[in-house]
Amino acid sequence: MDKVFNKVRNLDAYPKINEDFFSRTLSGGIITLVSSIAMLLLFFSELRLYVHTVTESKLVVDTSRGEKLRINFDVTFPAVPCSLLSLDAMDISGEQHLDIRHDIVKKRIDSHGNVIEVRPDGIGAPKIEKPLQRHGGRLEHNETYCGSCYGAEVSDEDCCNSCEEVREAYRKKGWGLTNPDMIDQCKREGFVQKIKDEEGEGCNIYGSLEVNKVAGNFHFAPGKSFHQSNFHVHDLLAFQMDSYNISHKINKLAFGDHFPGIVNPLDGVHWVQEAPHGAYQYFIKVVPTIYTDIQSHTIQSNQFSVTEHFKGSEMGRSMTLPGVFFFYDLSPIKVTFTEEHVSFLHFVTNICAIVGGIFTVAGLVDAFIYHGQRALKKKMEIGKFS
Repeated sequence: MDKVFNKVRNLDAYPKINEDFFSRTLSGGIITLVSSIAMLLLFFSELRLYVHTVTESKLVVDTSRGEKLRINFDVTFPAVPCSLLSLDAMDISGEQHLDIRHDIVKKRIDSHGNVIEVRPDGIGAPKIEKPLQRHGGRLEHNETYCGSCYGAEVSDEDCCNSCEEVREAYRKKGWGLTNPDMIDQCKREGFVQKIKDEEGEGCNIYGSLEVNKVAGNFHFAPGKSFHQSNFHVHDLLAFQMDSYNISHKINKLAFGDHFPGIVNPLDGVHWVQEAPHGAYQYFIKVVPTIYTDIQSHTIQSNQFSVTEHFKGSEMGRSMTLPGVFFFYDLSPIKVTFTEEHVSFLHFVTNICAIVGGIFTVAGLVDAFIYHGQRALKKKMEIGKFS
């Protein structure tokens, strides 16, 4: 066994030096102190990276189908009253949502930005208690009240008991409400007066949309929208305004849920209109994104990039529909972010590299200084140093 132990002893890569031959120096002590501090700092840096999570990103092809795209928005129009402002959405599949009101809230604001009123709907009033009858204003036996739609009825049973219902019937027919003073329901509800009362006001509109996950657009524009000869138009003649100021501030615009580190480039964007007519357009490229945290909780969301363009009306051509338009398209590439910890073996490897590396470098520096001092001392002793 002694022979085996001797052979193993001969493999020792760390031969021991007798303490009698140690030579301790001031420079060696300083180098040891500095290297020890550096080791501690690097050790705690590695420990912090090990304890905290790191986010790994990866690009994959988006193969999802049949999903919905949720759009969250909060936009302020300081010069467009809530009574005029409407929201429409449409996509390349042919699906259209006109004058959207579900999950939409409007705030009337004055010229100083103070909130006047908060309401979930746009123009409209509760049904009047005694609307007009279709039969000349005279009730027959057991007849219920039913207001006229002024030629926009689809059947004899259709009733329009409010100005808003008349406008909706006109929209379905592809007609614009050009003269609300001729509509008795609008006269009773003071439709025109409501518009005049809100002159000089602005509107903050916020909420969310759920659309098909295909290319499309949504826009904010004055007037109720309808289709006429395959064209998308708004009944602006009812408001008799020469121009519309579509200056706006986007407080928030996000495609999907929030996740850590997301940046929505349009949040806080403010644009002021200088031309009398025109439409402001945002062209958005949506990138599907999946974020998975350290607890394996997954968030399906989206990031986006954007370019902007103002489209003004040129002389001699039809006036561009005033409004703010968001045209979005989806990227075929999906980004995945995954939170994860650094492996323990990687942590140990880094610690060993730090300790060994600093120890070796400190040893080289100490040897260089020590031998340099000895060489200098010898030269001084024999008088060769000048």
